[in-house]
Amino acid sequence: MHDVVVVGSGPTGLMLAGELALAGVDAVVVERRGSQDLDGSRGGGFHARTVELLDQRGIAGPFLAEGERVPTVTFGGTRIGLGTLPTRHAFTLALFQPHVERLLLRWVEEQGQVVRHGTEVTGIVADDDGVDVRLAAGDALRARYVVGADGGRSLVRRAAGIRLVGPDATRSTLIAEVELAGEPVPAGTVDARGTHGLHPLGDGTVRVVVTQDGPPPEDEPTLRDLRRALDEVFGTDFGVHSPRWLSRFTDATRQAETYRRGRVLLAGDAAHVHSPTGGQGIGLGVQDAVNLGWKLAQVVQGASGEELLDTYHAERHPAGARALGYTMAQSLFQRADPRQEALRGMLDEVLRVDRAAELVAARVTGLDVAYDLGTGHPLLGRRVPDLDLVTVDGPVRMFELLHEARPVVLELGGPPLDVRPWAGRVRRVTATCEHGWTLPAVGDVPAPTGVVVRPDGHVAWVGEGTSDGFADALARWFGSPEEAGRGDG
Repeated sequence: MHDVVVVGSGPTGLMLAGELALAGVDAVVVERRGSQDLDGSRGGGFHARTVELLDQRGIAGPFLAEGERVPTVTFGGTRIGLGTLPTRHAFTLALFQPHVERLLLRWVEEQGQVVRHGTEVTGIVADDDGVDVRLAAGDALRARYVVGADGGRSLVRRAAGIRLVGPDATRSTLIAEVELAGEPVPAGTVDARGTHGLHPLGDGTVRVVVTQDGPPPEDEPTLRDLRRALDEVFGTDFGVHSPRWLSRFTDATRQAETYRRGRVLLAGDAAHVHSPTGGQGIGLGVQDAVNLGWKLAQVVQGASGEELLDTYHAERHPAGARALGYTMAQSLFQRADPRQEALRGMLDEVLRVDRAAELVAARVTGLDVAYDLGTGHPLLGRRVPDLDLVTVDGPVRMFELLHEARPVVLELGGPPLDVRPWAGRVRRVTATCEHGWTLPAVGDVPAPTGVVVRPDGHVAWVGEGTSDGFADALARWFGSPEEAGRGDG
């Protein structure tokens, strides 16, 4: 029996596989595709918080080297600069999904994790002790837990009986990468239906986007559908041919009613379906994976009880709902309509008010995500800033302390914090920090005298001159002292 079977090796599944490998969990990843190759470029990048998560694991470098840094985002018709956000990665990273998956797969394989390509799942059956994952080849895998990271049409989600809830589609968009009869030239327009465009990719192919009114047909799109749609908008089909990739997306926005049902969990597009408007897809999935990975590891290794898995839904479902709300709001502006133009103009005026644009930027980038971990210091529940610290071993960045995906207890001049009952699980670091603590959408906050940072980079406890609540926080998130084992501190 495996500890975990991860179904799907997209960005979400691969990130989760890496997190579980760091924790030493016996996990297997199964993928229907025969290889990691994708037809077409697919998703186009991710925002600052996702880059931070890669940085927390020490793997951001290759992504930054291959991607293009875009220092702005657009909301409505207003371009918002990201340079004032308190992060080392104040930009959107433009990088197509095939490159993202290739780099994540390399990281996963470096940790000894193997992805079983060409392995199609046909069903799952859960009982009190585990889950049988049935395969098209006729055999099955047995696991204690299964994570569905198998996309918007998730078989795992449907087999577990988890509903998607949310608004139906009002329009659909054809998207393709094709060749043209003539020289590729950019073209674009916006009308009452939505946005339409042709964008040369530099390799002789063109990415085509054409929006259609009404709910999408049930049939898979064809080259004939694309030609007809182009002709309706531009008066010509540009002689499109030889599609490398042809698909359809909609503005349907739905979220799983629960991210966990017993031994079955959902992450990424399996848990939330939305328009690609705003570039939230890859980032949301990666953030799901980083939130879930360490919790699932602690449960299968016996350090924490199953109630820890309930916090995955409690934290990521609201975060996902906020991101989906942004995609719906942004999609309103992707059509030419006098009423929407009036709203766009008013929004532009509002976003010029002091700090208003910063609040939107923090939300778009995911830097303002705050989990409800109780009341108190404004750091509680938020991502820890990547501060420059000085320790007895020399200078270190905060994110470097998270490379191993272990909890960090950071002492910053307050009373000593006793981690001995959790010594085998928690890393204790004594440091000084000369810089102030600044949070996106919040501003400067009082410097703590100690913090507990979870493996996902979120602050689970804040010391303000005392150690009150410290042991309770460690027990809540990293198991009781008896479960964690004792050591020398």
